[in-house]
Amino acid sequence: MSLERFFNPKSVAIVGASRQPGKVGYEILTNIVDAGYKGGIFPVNPKTDKIGRLKCYRDLASIGEIPELVIVVIPAGFVPEVMNQCAKIGVKAVVIITAGFKEVSEQGRQLEQKVAQIAKQAGIRVIGPNCLGVVATTNKLNASFGGELPKEGSIGYLSQSGALLAAILDMANANGIGFSKLVSIGNKADVDELDVIESLGRDTDTKVIAGYLESISNGGDFVRQAERISQTKPIILMKSGSTGAGAKAASSHTGSLTGSETAYECVFGRAGIIRCNSIKAQFDFAQALANQPLPKGPAVAVITNAGGPGIMAADAIEQQGLVFAKLADETISKLTAKLPSAANVQNPIDVLGDALADRYEFALDVVLDDPNVDTVLVLLTPQAMTASAATAEAIVKVTSQKTKKPVLACFLGAGKVQDGINILQKGIIPQYDSPESAVNTIKAITDYVRWRNRPKRIIKLFAVNRRKVQNVIERHLRTQSHQIGEAESKEILEAYGFVTPKGSIATTAEQAASIAEQLGYPVVLKIWSPDILHKSDVGGVKLGIRTAQEVKDAFDLMMYRIPTKIPNADILGVLVQQMCQKGKEVILGMHRDPHFGPLMMFGMGGTMVEVLKDVSFYLAPITSDEAKQMLVSTKTYKMLQGVRGEEGVDIDAISEGLQRLSQLVTEFPQIQEMDINPFVVGPEGTTPIAVDARISVQQT
Repeated sequence: MSLERFFNPKSVAIVGASRQPGKVGYEILTNIVDAGYKGGIFPVNPKTDKIGRLKCYRDLASIGEIPELVIVVIPAGFVPEVMNQCAKIGVKAVVIITAGFKEVSEQGRQLEQKVAQIAKQAGIRVIGPNCLGVVATTNKLNASFGGELPKEGSIGYLSQSGALLAAILDMANANGIGFSKLVSIGNKADVDELDVIESLGRDTDTKVIAGYLESISNGGDFVRQAERISQTKPIILMKSGSTGAGAKAASSHTGSLTGSETAYECVFGRAGIIRCNSIKAQFDFAQALANQPLPKGPAVAVITNAGGPGIMAADAIEQQGLVFAKLADETISKLTAKLPSAANVQNPIDVLGDALADRYEFALDVVLDDPNVDTVLVLLTPQAMTASAATAEAIVKVTSQKTKKPVLACFLGAGKVQDGINILQKGIIPQYDSPESAVNTIKAITDYVRWRNRPKRIIKLFAVNRRKVQNVIERHLRTQSHQIGEAESKEILEAYGFVTPKGSIATTAEQAASIAEQLGYPVVLKIWSPDILHKSDVGGVKLGIRTAQEVKDAFDLMMYRIPTKIPNADILGVLVQQMCQKGKEVILGMHRDPHFGPLMMFGMGGTMVEVLKDVSFYLAPITSDEAKQMLVSTKTYKMLQGVRGEEGVDIDAISEGLQRLSQLVTEFPQIQEMDINPFVVGPEGTTPIAVDARISVQQT
């Protein structure tokens, strides 16, 4: 959706403009005038004829023309009437600064709904209410009360918090950071985060989209559109409010391990959004992405005039999983020929404490030509001979001539390096206050490049029996039975190509022994009850039974003990089942997030999954590469590969299992949670077995 009228209006009306300094209506009018906005400015206030040099109007209709943008700064109770005026004269863009809506009370919520309804019927787009306003630097529009107009730049910013946006503006102005557009979305009665991101995605003045969010309105659309936009423009977001209670329903291991934070991590990972946890990190990342080319790979070269900071940078590079660039022989030869004999010509390149600007300029010029280097980090400490300003000018000069690789700077210190830092800022060279901050930024932009260069997502679809699954689910929903038992859960899995152990339900000890004889030993006994989800917790699982007498004894013991532990449980019998082949036990699971849909889960299986919590998640549907990445993301992945001579398991079989499960939960949105635990996987060439499963369903 285009937000052109908000960013480039030919005229602006301020309803609630004030003559009194300190009032929001005064500050917004003053900011619009002081920023140098060239369009028509129409203050609206029935109590005065003039504010400053501007004629004041009693209402919108008396202006005599249709303002392209209306800013509303009056008490909440009067806003609906102003919206009706806007509708009557044909206004199409309104920013409601006023607070006192759904953020304060039920009455406020109803008032906000009324405003939104008027806007929708009249085709008016609304930003707010309860917001700071909008800023567009290219058009000198500062329709906000957030302070001075920032300098022009290529970062577009949106914020759900007006107060935070005001702080960001102040910090940016103090540090010379430029923006293209800034939008405070407030309560999101109409325009939401996705509208702004889509608009900034099309905006030619914006190279980087950044923002702060507390919630996401439409999860599915957000994922799809953000993923599309991230292909060409990086999106850097802070997201708060993600540490609340996890899934309310803990009927499965996956449900108990999944929380809202997990969902957002999955969403951001899928969409290529760069997640940051502080304003500082966001500025760090945004400056690099807005002002430097993207690196082609993870190889970093460091130039320094001191050993300590160079070592700090080297440690950070290794800790972040980046590559310490191995300099080409030609590079080393050139550095050796001109640098002092005491200089280190290996990476990190130490040009020594007495290095002046010419030494830095030479080293940077040579290193940027090295084909083994993807990114250069220049470190400087203020020693006796250091020429901070001249060195900064040299860095700006070289990078302006060689623009294919990113160059980041870290001038350590304060007063002695400030002149140099100012020059770097003017030359749009990102400057960091520590080697670690610089390397964190390199890591973020390198990961973003890796995401952009990932293989095309191809979702494999398997031949399945959807009708069988549909019948099972519909039968349970008709009877309001939301937990599908193990037997029917396995029917569902078999319909999607999983192999399950053979077994039958016994209602007597003799019948259990007879089933065991037919299956062949060893066997497993499991209590069979729709009321007992975690069988092992109540002694409802017995493994490795090898004789008929052991079967009878185990049966009798379960049927005696379990009713005393859970008196109200409806116990239907005992499942006698084949004992699985030897292999590794893993868990495949899914929890359906109410905003974003199914989140796939993988981890080591058995009863320890919730104790170890060594699991990974990904948003379904998943590709083969994504399924394998879920495995690699766990700490116990090496155990699956085989350690100390132990044979590894079939990784591709686990990947296929995850993809089949992904297809199942994508095609049946009624499935809310499910686990396959354990999913027993052996060496390559063996068939993995879905030993146990549980599924919960809900009407959609």
